[in-house]
Amino acid sequence: MVVTVPEVKERPEVGIIGGSGLYDPGIFEEVTEVKVYTPWGLPSDNIIIGTVRGKRVAFLPRHGRGHRVPPHRVNYRANIWALHQLGVKRIVAVSAVGSLREDYKPGDFVLPDQFIDMTKRRDYTFYEGPVVAHVQIGLEPFCPELRKIVLETARALGITIHERGTYICIEGPRFSTLAESRIWKEVFKCDIIGMTLVPEINLARELGMCYVSICMVTDYDIWAERIVTAEEVVRVMKENVEKAKKLLYEVIPKIPRERHCKCEEVLRYAFL
Repeated sequence: MVVTVPEVKERPEVGIIGGSGLYDPGIFEEVTEVKVYTPWGLPSDNIIIGTVRGKRVAFLPRHGRGHRVPPHRVNYRANIWALHQLGVKRIVAVSAVGSLREDYKPGDFVLPDQFIDMTKRRDYTFYEGPVVAHVQIGLEPFCPELRKIVLETARALGITIHERGTYICIEGPRFSTLAESRIWKEVFKCDIIGMTLVPEINLARELGMCYVSICMVTDYDIWAERIVTAEEVVRVMKENVEKAKKLLYEVIPKIPRERHCKCEEVLRYAFL
């Protein structure tokens, strides 16, 4: 049965956004499916609310179940607003990325700490006017408290995870040319490349929500001049998704109810 927001009795404080390949976390108990209406339309899919080791959690597949929505058409504002409307204060986002470094290998996980935006035609803010906000998220775009929890948990599980990385977000849905890929790697000095971080992180931070991105490397980007087959990407992705589920199962109960970061203070000095 699908319910609406007013019918949700136990509100989740943690939200999981699943990327390519992660359409069902498979770790929930006491599951409820919620249809959420927002001022920006419907999110990518109904939101699943369930219990993970005693903690109420909301799950939203970024591309919809079955991967129906390409990265440049995701309704990011509706997705983030829907989670916020349900009570979510902290977001753990999972995504597949390409590697721009030889030592960030397919199968590895990366916890980016910075990003560069090369997208072109997305809706980047909730503040379209008459209220305008200029949000500063440059020093620590990703929640340091969540990053620490994910990093320590992944290492305890024996998952190869890189503590830092600059994520360059491109528009998609096409992949980079060889020339572009070399610019991202050699000129911009980026470490991983994907298509979904922006404006997801911008919007979460505009609402004072904590945000961490768990990036799963599926392949080397084209700078390496290696032809990657869809079969190979799918194989690595399936392995990564299983590791991601194990990681989420251990991370979720470690996320404290009380926040010890400054993520919710981001709007204090944002308004003119």
